[in-house]
Amino acid sequence: MGNSNDSFLASLDPTTMADWQISAAAEPHMKRVQQLGAELGLQSDEVLPFGHYVGKLDYARVLERLDALPNGKYVDVTAITPTPLGEGKTTTTMGLVEGLAAIGKRVIGAIRQPSGGPTFNIKGSAAGGGLAQCIPLTDLSLGLTGDIDAITNAHNLAMVALTSRLQHEANYGDKTLARRKLSRLNIDPRNVAVGWAIDFSAQALREIVIGLGGKMDGLMMQSGFQISVSSEVMAILAVATDLADLRARLGRMVVAYARNGSPVTTADLEVDGAMTAIMAKAINPNLMQTIEGQPVLVHAGPFANIAIGQSSVIADRVGLKLADYHVTESGFGADIGFEKFWNLKCRMSGLVPDCAVVVCTIRALKMHGGGPRVAPGRPLDRAYTERDTNLVERGVANLLAHLDTVRKSGVAPVVCINHFHTDTDEEVAVIREEVAATGAPCVVSRHWRYGGAGARELAEAVVDACEQPSAFRFLYEDAVPQRERIERITTEVYGGAGVSYAPQALAKLQEVEQDPDLAALGTCMVKTQLSLSHDPALKGRPTGWTLPVRDLLLYRGAGLAVPVAGDIKLLPGTASDPAFRRIDVDTATGRVRGLH
Repeated sequence: MGNSNDSFLASLDPTTMADWQISAAAEPHMKRVQQLGAELGLQSDEVLPFGHYVGKLDYARVLERLDALPNGKYVDVTAITPTPLGEGKTTTTMGLVEGLAAIGKRVIGAIRQPSGGPTFNIKGSAAGGGLAQCIPLTDLSLGLTGDIDAITNAHNLAMVALTSRLQHEANYGDKTLARRKLSRLNIDPRNVAVGWAIDFSAQALREIVIGLGGKMDGLMMQSGFQISVSSEVMAILAVATDLADLRARLGRMVVAYARNGSPVTTADLEVDGAMTAIMAKAINPNLMQTIEGQPVLVHAGPFANIAIGQSSVIADRVGLKLADYHVTESGFGADIGFEKFWNLKCRMSGLVPDCAVVVCTIRALKMHGGGPRVAPGRPLDRAYTERDTNLVERGVANLLAHLDTVRKSGVAPVVCINHFHTDTDEEVAVIREEVAATGAPCVVSRHWRYGGAGARELAEAVVDACEQPSAFRFLYEDAVPQRERIERITTEVYGGAGVSYAPQALAKLQEVEQDPDLAALGTCMVKTQLSLSHDPALKGRPTGWTLPVRDLLLYRGAGLAVPVAGDIKLLPGTASDPAFRRIDVDTATGRVRGLH
């Protein structure tokens, strides 16, 4: 497998083959995971195989052995505001990895593990696509090595501990609790901070009542679910630096508040150790490969609109030691994914990026220029497949807004036009002309159709950008108050006029400002990914709007204060035409088909 197998790669045609068919055709040519490890210079005991083609890396051994080596170049892939169909950010990440290999660079990628929610719903898996995808697709999309299952179980074990303690404190006196070596925490059942986790899009579970029945069936109370990848446990996995750090962060998770208002943590419930036991293997990054055989680390989860949405700090630290170029990705557009990479992940990891790739598509720019509504499950309007330079010209404002965001960080940007076969040279020329006025390089990349060969120009532009002197700087310093951070993100990144606060959010914000420990938490915004604003209907580069912050969540374990803006849910819903309708198994071969 790899660039030497040109005859096989030439037989794969994304214009006539679905992604799952390409992945299935590529599997007989894949490198075994031990070979991938050996090519990376890993020792045999540092690769923990899960079958033939997937493995985990013993990150602690790798980092200890390679500690003295310098880091490679650090590249983040971000994007413009997407359509609901996505614009190929992971596809571009995989294409760039293949392209860098095609020009002779030693490279490794890092992407986030797909969630079962979008995999079985509308958007599909997050493997990339065409000849720029992470394989095997089935393993990646259907659980991989169990990291998200571990997150779900660790999260729900905390809820089991909480609801059990609530029941026992309600039913037992202090002497009985003492005999069972339990202290009375005086938990307020009306002030529970979290709910349950499930890795599906299941709107019917957003608001539920638990504890129906007798007193032995638990305390009756309101509750609900969130999608697993939005759990604080996932955020902790993304930002933890090692197992000890993971253990300490899990112990600081607040699950409820006592009647006097003091926080009740997983450590108070004595469940943090068991949660860590569930997560002990999940902290090791997963090792996979591209269609062309380059190594890819898969670790942590998606959804930068409702979570931190980054591949893990550990994966990036490992990748930077193993290769000359390490390509990671951030969720959704630069307004949310890159902003969190810039001001949260880089701050927590101490790592400084050398380049950021801003992915755009002509399809998305047409939507931002006033094109017809793009709806999942419905055919695209002809405006998106026929030449219309006017729509593109009007929509470029959205791209320029994201480019401005990257420039504010001091990171060298490269604009990548992720090429669709319906794009025209005239439409491409409009984008190139607008971007040229900013001084940023702008390249067309055809990695979806041609793999690494189609991404050579992108790879060369990234190499050039990585040689520029770094001027990296944060949007705000640690001492800046939470309220001012929210204002700066709103006005300088989103382009809004200001911020308004619901009474509940304002009360929590005032509490945060009075507590030095809470004031120091990182600011992790929650808002729609479908607009620079809080309103999905506002396309392009809207101005004059106000960001409505309706709540403020506190993730003390992950170290995050989470302002929630607009009407956004932590548990997405399943659409009327979900992807699971097309997923099945060939019972003769056992091969899964229909994934995308």
